[in-house]
Amino acid sequence: MRSLTLSALLATFLWSAPIGGVAVLVKNNPITLYEVQQEMKQNGTNAQTSADTLIRKKLEQLEAEEKKITVSSAEVQEELSRMATQNNLSVDQFMSAMQNVRGLSEKELKAKVEESIKGQKLYSAIAFSKMSQPTAEEESEYYQLHLDEFSRPESFDVTIYLSSNQEALATKIADPMRNVGNIQMKEEKLAYKSINPQLAQLLNKIPNGSFGSILPDGKNGFMSFYMRDKQNVITENIDTVRPQIANTIMGEKRNQVLNDYFTRLRLSADIKVVRLPE
Repeated sequence: MRSLTLSALLATFLWSAPIGGVAVLVKNNPITLYEVQQEMKQNGTNAQTSADTLIRKKLEQLEAEEKKITVSSAEVQEELSRMATQNNLSVDQFMSAMQNVRGLSEKELKAKVEESIKGQKLYSAIAFSKMSQPTAEEESEYYQLHLDEFSRPESFDVTIYLSSNQEALATKIADPMRNVGNIQMKEEKLAYKSINPQLAQLLNKIPNGSFGSILPDGKNGFMSFYMRDKQNVITENIDTVRPQIANTIMGEKRNQVLNDYFTRLRLSADIKVVRLPE
């Protein structure tokens, strides 16, 4: 009788669930099929990987609620101001750059910043001991292993591929010799110091002879950069970038602590996979 009652309750819950039905229950909190499908679409991951990502986010959300961790709009705005200043931009310019380069709307950007701040607060709430600052040896090792991160050219020689159709652009990138309609191409020399820092970082990660990812062009279309060459590449001195290296190492250590914590939490949490998209 008890199992029949539970089955009936679950069936009723699923029938009245949000859009798309329930995919996973995390401590009786639903993750919907629609949410999993959106995660799959946005990140190109399969159903299981997308569900795992959403389970982690749900556990973080519930843990933050349990520990009464909140993030105010003022904190989000302060962090946006800090990020903009770091990139030598105003807040409006920074948000515009994130829209053009990464396709993030103001709402999406603020949500990501809020999530980042909440993650830092969660770390502070669950860490059992304070992390030590990285040693000079750790910084030097990181510098040597990531020299490409601290190297930049004076300018980029690129070919910009533009299209109003994302699929057409993807087809052209996959086979550049193929004749694909609705594609425009233009060659440009972009000076490192004259483009916004977000774009400069993205371009610097594209190897010579390769395409970058498809990006929104800010005009309801799409674009991709083909890197022909990088002119006069220089590598910054380690002492110039030590603060950046220290922040990166500390961030990696914090993420490892959080990953270990939520891995253990997931093992003990009440999680039920109801069904996943095909």
